[in-house]
Amino acid sequence: MSRESSPKPRVGIPYRTRNEEVMGRSAKLDRYTEAVRQAGAEPVPVSLLLSTGELLLLARTLDGVVLSGSPADVDPARFGATRQPECADPDPDRERIDFALLEHSFAEHKPVLAICFGIQSLNVFLGGTLVQDIPSQLHTTIEHEWHREQGAPEPFHAARLEPASQLAQWADANEVVVNSSHHQSVKELGRGLRIAACAPDGVIEAVEWTGDANWVMGVQWHPERMAGTDALAQSLFRGLVGAASARKTLARI
Repeated sequence: MSRESSPKPRVGIPYRTRNEEVMGRSAKLDRYTEAVRQAGAEPVPVSLLLSTGELLLLARTLDGVVLSGSPADVDPARFGATRQPECADPDPDRERIDFALLEHSFAEHKPVLAICFGIQSLNVFLGGTLVQDIPSQLHTTIEHEWHREQGAPEPFHAARLEPASQLAQWADANEVVVNSSHHQSVKELGRGLRIAACAPDGVIEAVEWTGDANWVMGVQWHPERMAGTDALAQSLFRGLVGAASARKTLARI
């Protein structure tokens, strides 16, 4: 079925890392594709091995984008900072693909849902900066990073929603509980972004785009891991897919 005849919007999702793609490890990527599928769209995994020309051709067929999480960290050189010892190795191909998809999405007014590494990539793309390591730089008592190697259960913590945010409207509340698996976070906001949620310690947990009417949202937590049971997680993916469907309809006119 062609893109034009398919009733479902196509949502691109970059592979988390070049290594995972090359090694054929897709279990964590599958959580994103399933959440997008459940929300009513066609998920389209985006290879990190594509050339610039190949990526542009694929991007033109997409109606929206989900930027997935990643164990990599954005290269601090991209936001003019010296790399700290706690910073994980960057993934140049992931950064290249993310930035190209963001450039295309903003130019063509296609919606974006940026998750964990994705919100950090989005913020840096828009000229913002990052906290390179929350434990050593902020000394917070809230556990943001998930130490999987120690077999610890996934941590959860509260997130306070800004009253005027889309998140607050969906949740119909001023506070929610979210999962947590990150050691970095947004520091200085990128242009056109506003804070939509913060942890009690002040760590930015969500941002929304205000530059124009396009639907762009970033969350530091992992809604793809909560999409089976959590209403707000479901609303995030449905919001993206709804915006992608509207963008697809407009493209036909």
